[in-house]
This record gives sequence, C-alpha cells and structure tokens, in this order.
Amino acid sequence: MKDLILVGKQGSGKGTQAKILAKRFGYHIFETGAALRAIAQKPSPLGQKVKAITTRGDLVPNEIVMEIVHDFLQEIPGDTPVIFDGIPRSEEQRQTLENLFSVLGRDFRVLEIRLSNEEAMERLMMRARCNDCGLDFGSVEDECPRCGSFDIFRREDDNPESIAKRLENFDRYTAPLLSVWEKEGKVVSVNGEQEIGKVTEEMFEKLKAKE
Repeated sequence: MKDLILVGKQGSGKGTQAKILAKRFGYHIFETGAALRAIAQKPSPLGQKVKAITTRGDLVPNEIVMEIVHDFLQEIPGDTPVIFDGIPRSEEQRQTLENLFSVLGRDFRVLEIRLSNEEAMERLMMRARCNDCGLDFGSVEDECPRCGSFDIFRREDDNPESIAKRLENFDRYTAPLLSVWEKEGKVVSVNGEQEIGKVTEEMFEKLKAKE
C-alpha cells in the first residue's frame, strides 16, 4: 500500500480523517504538528526555539522537520504504509521528502481536504480539548459537552494573528505543491466543509477509484 500525504489548511479535519484511515487500513500516522509540539515542551534549546517559531505561526526549518521524519521512518517496518499529516509544507520539503521516499523505496498518493480560509479561521478559534475525557470539540464555551469538565485545553497558537499567519503560509508555500502532484496524477481532492461522515464517505470513494 502506498503512503498517503494529507494536504489541507489547519482546521480541515486532516487529523480526524487520518485516524479513520489508520483504523480501517492499518496506516501509521506521522503528525508533524504533534511531533513539533512534543519537542516544544522540552526545556532544551531546540525545544524553546521550536516553541517560539510555532507560537508565531511560522514554518519550522526544513532540516529539523526532516530529521524527525527520517527517525520516524527508520523506526517502523519498511512495508508499513504511513499517513503524513502536515508535511510537506514547502517546495523544499517536498523535494527533500520525495528524495527520502526514493532512497527508502516508498511511493505515495496525495489527499487534499479543501477548506476556505473563513471556515478554517472559525474552526480554529473554537478548537478545544477536554483534559479529563479527551474529547476534541469546537466551542467558545469552556465546558466539555461530554463530561461537563471545565479542565479545557486550547492551543496557545490558536489566536487570530497566528492563525492568519498559518493560513497565509499555507496559501503561499503549501498550496502550490498541489499543482506539481496534479500533473503527476497523484492528487485526490475532497470537500472538507461537509460534516465528518460525508468527508469520510467521499474520501473512501475517491481513494478507491484511484487504486
């Protein structure tokens, strides 16, 4: 099975759909944001540098990201398919990642989840997680709709300035990559503004047709 690169603005539901795909087809997930946030929590110079970069909404240098990706791929069996969520985000990363795929004998497809900037901003401003029951939800309220807990986590970089910068970076650096992959016939696009189940249904249908 080929690897799958997920492309979409923050808030498009890539993480949710990646989990659905992993459960159904046995993919491992490499979630760039989670990997970088884990490093940012460490009191090391690298951790503090990554934290400052991500809080501003800027792109983390390619060499740092690719070092993490390389280590991840070295730790899993070579025939295990991987979903890459959040990478590549620039032309430099695309070339570096595809070179790594070539060296390791891996092939890939691209799944684009389309979302407008307006919808992305609205979703990200409402994004929250309950620290008690683990529910991810969207609400301006600080009460978990599942368990009623008030122990709610909201990401430090989910503020209007940082979100706007991330969306600008996506349009400037990541969106152009789709043109390269479309010429190679690698891209499957779905409408991310539907409810989750509808996105999943369209995704399965189009990926199957691409086999």
